[in-house]
Formats: sequence, C-alpha cells, structure tokens
Amino acid sequence: MASSSPALLFPSTSSSSSPSSARVEAVVLFNICDSYVRRPDQADRVIGTLLGSLLPDGTVHVRNSYVVPHNESADQVAIDIEYHHNMYASHQKVNPKEVIVGWFSTGFGVSGGSTLIHDFYSREVQNPIHLTVDTGFTRGEASIKAYISSNLSLGDRHLAAQFQEIPLDLRMIEAEKAGFAILKSTMVEKLPNDLEGMESSMEKLYILIDEIYKYVDDVVEGRVAPDHKIGRFISESVASMPKLSPAAFDKLFNDKIQDNLALVYLSSITRTQISIAEKLNTAAQVL
Repeated sequence: MASSSPALLFPSTSSSSSPSSARVEAVVLFNICDSYVRRPDQADRVIGTLLGSLLPDGTVHVRNSYVVPHNESADQVAIDIEYHHNMYASHQKVNPKEVIVGWFSTGFGVSGGSTLIHDFYSREVQNPIHLTVDTGFTRGEASIKAYISSNLSLGDRHLAAQFQEIPLDLRMIEAEKAGFAILKSTMVEKLPNDLEGMESSMEKLYILIDEIYKYVDDVVEGRVAPDHKIGRFISESVASMPKLSPAAFDKLFNDKIQDNLALVYLSSITRTQISIAEKLNTAAQVL
C-alpha cells in the first residue's frame, strides 16, 4: 500500500513571466524623497505608483512616479483608488507609453501592510514590482531595493505572498550621481561647489580606470576568465573618445574653463546691477 506524501509548500507560477530586474531613473528617487518630506504629519510613510515599461529582456524600466494618498493600520489599508486612477489618466494623456509597472513605499524593507497594497496593484497590472526607499536611514544610508511577489500555496490552498528581491540598476548621469551621493548621507556640512564636484568626479574616474587596467592585466596574464560583454563595453568606451593630442586636450580644457569663468563673471555683474537698480527704485519711491 503506497503511502501518501504530504503536500509541499511552493510558490505558484503566474500566467506571464515575472520581471527579472528593475532599472530606476534618478528623477523617480528624487520624487519619492520629496513626497516623503511633504507627507502629512500623521503619516509614517508614503506610497505611490510607478510608471514605465517592460523591456524585452524582462527588465522593468521605471521612469516616473506619483504619490497615492492612503491610510493604514496594523490590520488594514485604505487607498484612494479614485485619486490613483485620475492621476494615471492624466499621465496617460501626456505620455501614453508609460504604463503602471508597480508601486513604491518609503521605509526599510517590506512591512505588514505591503501585501495588501501589492494585491491591489496586482489587479492593476500583472506582476508589479515593489520599490522601497529607506528614507529613515535605518542602516546609515538610504537603502533602495526592488521586489517581486509570488504566492505561497499548500496544495490548492493559498497561504501567503512572498516578496523576493530582484537586481536593481540605478543609472545616472554625473550630475545626478553627485546629488544622489549627498542624498544617501545622513548629514552633510555643505553642498559642494562646481570645482569640488569636478574634483570628486575625477578622483572616481581615476579609481575606475585603475580597476579597468587591473582587470585587463588579469585577463592577459590568465588570472581571470575573460568576459566578452566587458570587453565589448571597454572597446566601445575607448572608441567613443575623441583622438586628441595632450596639447590639444589642454587647450580645449583651458578654453572651456575660461568660458565658464566668463559666465560666472557676467552673472555676478548682472546680479550686482539688479541689486543696485532695486535699491535706486526703492529710494526713488521714498523720495
């Protein structure tokens, strides 16, 4: 007589494949942090909708977001669904290519009410992602993570939802990186000026170049297995650089600095002229 084996706990699969990774634009993170600063006094966190697209390789590209008012307690969550639909309809009029891809929340990791909110967004779009931004600096910096959810079942019985972290790609230009570096710190003495920002960027560039040199040397010496993707990326990066002699590069760099200094000087003169004109106008009105 064969013995019956117990039912196993396993995640149920959905009709379409889940996102494999997420790519988030810097403006989305800044919008989330700004919404947290402007939140109502009684709110512990803010949530909202993520807009973007699903790329052919399974990556969710998040390009925009908006806050959705909500109230939550230990065992229930109330979302302003009408506001959410109105905001989405407005965004669709401006950019119909940006669709709902998930939702965000502030705070460290997944909280108790996240499952209920995720269930709502699962009815709005298949396989939504959940983006968390730790605006409370729980571990000393603004931790940012992306999750997908799968249903845990025991036989035919649905038990719970399990959040799984997926790779997150934060692609930023140099100016955005400087702002994000300040944003991740819990305290800054002062904002860097243009010269300090350029100096910091050059130091990071030197470090990256040294790492590339070390990787290439290790590949040539056989200490590291070659990666064709990295090789193509290095080749494309080198090919994109203009071929200039050191003298020509120094002249171009110095001319650019002179142009920037001239703009700063003209801006200073303009501010001075405006200030003098305002004072003369005030004095004339008094007389």
